[in-house]
Amino acid sequence: MAAGKGMRLRPLTHTGPKHLLPIAGKPIIHYGIEKLKEIGLREIGVVVGYRANDIKESLKDGSDLGVKIHYILQQTQRGIAHAIRFVEEYVSDENFVVYLGDNLLKQSLKKFAEKFEKEDPDALILLSKVRNPERFGVAVMDGQKVIKLVEKPRKRISDLALVGIYFFKPIIFKAVHNIKPSWRNELEITDAIQWLIDHGYTVKAETVEGWWADTGTDIDLLEANYLILEDIEPDNKAQWIIV
Repeated sequence: MAAGKGMRLRPLTHTGPKHLLPIAGKPIIHYGIEKLKEIGLREIGVVVGYRANDIKESLKDGSDLGVKIHYILQQTQRGIAHAIRFVEEYVSDENFVVYLGDNLLKQSLKKFAEKFEKEDPDALILLSKVRNPERFGVAVMDGQKVIKLVEKPRKRISDLALVGIYFFKPIIFKAVHNIKPSWRNELEITDAIQWLIDHGYTVKAETVEGWWADTGTDIDLLEANYLILEDIEPDNKAQWIIV
């Protein structure tokens, strides 16, 4: 998902999409593509909208990154669930992963991909504990069971934020066509997943280990840079002596 305008990152996004902003010298969206490659995915549909040509010129056909990229246009951005409507023809009747292009995750997706394949739920959502849940969609749990999802709750009901990486069966398309716009006038992914729960479909959740970064603000970008750089092994081959 790479269609958003990145309004909270203005003026940085006046001249380009947030998904191409560099983190430790590399565009944010490259990190997501690398995570998808780790679980064997080689065909990726990139949903574009705001400054779509910039993203197309950067990623091209994906061959430089070892993948094949298809571009899906979402001219008006009205939420994640709205964007998923546009990928229905591309995905058809296959299982698929939704990865928000401005997310950074330390942990590999292999564990989650294996769980999704082995346990065969209709949806698998990834969660992370956060200090400020009002900024995110959150999940309310009863033990291991997901019972409720709320987008940017005004009252604190949970500190488990949806990470922005989702494993879905095609039934999610029925869900996104059956929900109504929220108070933000967007089609919320939380409402679509809640529709699955309410209609008896199986939704499972896993909590990620290590850090997760949502790069929605300038402070988030700085923190993400720090997290990535902290994990890079230094090259000590060159040694300098100053006298």
